[in-house]
Amino acid sequence: MDKISIFGLALGLAAIVFGQVLEGGHVSSLIQPTAFLIVAGGTLGAVMLQSPLPVFVDGMRMVRWVFVPPVAAHDWLIEEATGWSHTARKEGLLALEARIETLPDPFMRKGVQLLVDGVEPERLRELLEVEIDATERQLRLSARIWEAAGGYSPTIGILGAVMGLIHVMENLSDPSRLGAGIAVAFVATIYGVGFANLVFLPISKKLMAHIGNITSQREMLVDGLVGIANGDNPRIIETRMRGHIAS
Repeated sequence: MDKISIFGLALGLAAIVFGQVLEGGHVSSLIQPTAFLIVAGGTLGAVMLQSPLPVFVDGMRMVRWVFVPPVAAHDWLIEEATGWSHTARKEGLLALEARIETLPDPFMRKGVQLLVDGVEPERLRELLEVEIDATERQLRLSARIWEAAGGYSPTIGILGAVMGLIHVMENLSDPSRLGAGIAVAFVATIYGVGFANLVFLPISKKLMAHIGNITSQREMLVDGLVGIANGDNPRIIETRMRGHIAS
């Protein structure tokens, strides 16, 4: 569980609510179902319009990474790769075949299978890097739906504000209905800007960070596999792989 994400979201919302209270306002004045419907529905519709269905679905599924991020397994990968190197030097590459089915990640299984099949080191790197690039592009495309939501949300909020003001202008003869229209107008703007800067854009940035981490792990694995294919010393392989970890 990513505690800083939970704390950051709670802190941002609490700051807005307590700021409202300190100014003498009421929390209930920030709760406007009509404004929420306009901003949330309009933003969702705009994002769905711009995105192919598989990209939209993948982006929605990825939001869980904000609170339960993918496991950072750099140290484990280094340990595994150096173990494979020792085995390959003592027993040959074919000895690794028995381990393939025990690996948890399809990319790892593919890489080790290519290694066992005797693919040339540079060809091995080329094949795996093509898959890394394709996966990274797909993940980034899915994560960008949240960035898009952050761009649409403030504009939809302004649209809600204009609609509220139109409602006010239509009811100038009835003062009892002016308050509701004005409230929708201002709260819609708050929702639009607030969702964008407290939720949508931060989610996009965090997903991009996780995607970068996944890509780094895979690139590190490729370096390890190529080193094994070249017959490098396990210590050299470990040193090269550790170079991918930020100090």
